[in-house]
Formats: sequence, structure tokens, C-alpha cells
Amino acid sequence: MFCRIVAGEEPAHVVLETDDAVAFLDARPVFKGHTLLVPRRHVVTLPDLPADLLGPYLAAVQRLAAGVVDGLGAQGSFVAVNNVVSQSVAHLHAHVVPRTKGDGLRGFFWPRTKYADDAEAADYAERLRAVLEPD
Repeated sequence: MFCRIVAGEEPAHVVLETDDAVAFLDARPVFKGHTLLVPRRHVVTLPDLPADLLGPYLAAVQRLAAGVVDGLGAQGSFVAVNNVVSQSVAHLHAHVVPRTKGDGLRGFFWPRTKYADDAEAADYAERLRAVLEPD
């Protein structure tokens, strides 16, 4: 469906178009002005986005985050990207949601958890460092 919006074959309330991305209002917004940004090139998740598109894509996210404040009078924004889990459309899209203090949105949309202790947290950190550090 998002590819059809990018191609102009599906109607949408487009708010931003760049050479690399298109932003449009979410049809089921958390709050009015909730915008989705999709790359023109079809990729499913953020890790799939080619490195040469990362800068332009994040620059567009940044413009939208400022735009909901300047254009809609929001006090801030919430920016999120789901990768596979909770991704309702298999096309990378960033949510930019206008926020106002007291709007009722409580942090993240899911319950929080805790590490059993510092050793467990250290184990998770080490596992991540092992795959993130250059060879």
C-alpha cells in the first residue's frame, strides 16, 4: 500500500516529498497530525535501508519532528520505527506524532521490565557489544 502512495496511485494526505522519501498523515492517527515517513525505495525495515539513504531519511524525520511543533503548535514529538514486530505494513515507515504535555500518551506503548540485577544488565550489554564492535 505504501508503494502505491509513493507512486501516486493511492490517495493520501501528503505533507512532505523529497527525492528519497514521502510523508503523509496516518489514516489512524494516535493524535491529529500523526505522520508517516516512508522511503521511496521499497525496504521493509530500518536495517534494510541502504547507507546512502540513511542521512536523507533521518533529515526528513527531523524536518517532520520540527514541523509538528511549528505547524501544529505541539510542544514536542514522539518518533518511532517498528521493525517486523508491530509493523502493520511491510514497508519501512517512521511515525512522527505531535505531543503536548498532558495529552494522555504514557511513554512507550508497552509495559516496562527490569533486569534481575546488574550482572544480567552487564550480560545483555556484553552480548550487544559483541555484535556491534568492529572486527
